[in-house]
Amino acid sequence: MASTTPSKNTNAFFLQAGISFAVALLTMIFAIFYLPVDPWIRAFLGLGTMFLTTSSFTLAKCVRDAQEDSYVVSRIDQARVDKILAEHDPFKSVS
Repeated sequence: MASTTPSKNTNAFFLQAGISFAVALLTMIFAIFYLPVDPWIRAFLGLGTMFLTTSSFTLAKCVRDAQEDSYVVSRIDQARVDKILAEHDPFKSVS
């Protein structure tokens, strides 16, 4: 019977994701800081960057939670099927 365990990320993948996020965020902050525009435009872009960053974390958490919920449900369903199969006796006569 195939196992449906979720795959785990390696430490290298986690490090790569963290570094790429940090580089992208720092590059955006640097670009906003050195952009030759009025301060209110910089503030608007900074708030937009902050909102996009927090929204990305929230979306990632929601996707993770949905995947974990579906995994738990599939595990419960699999346990029920396993119990039914374990209790089934094909040689028992039907009365």
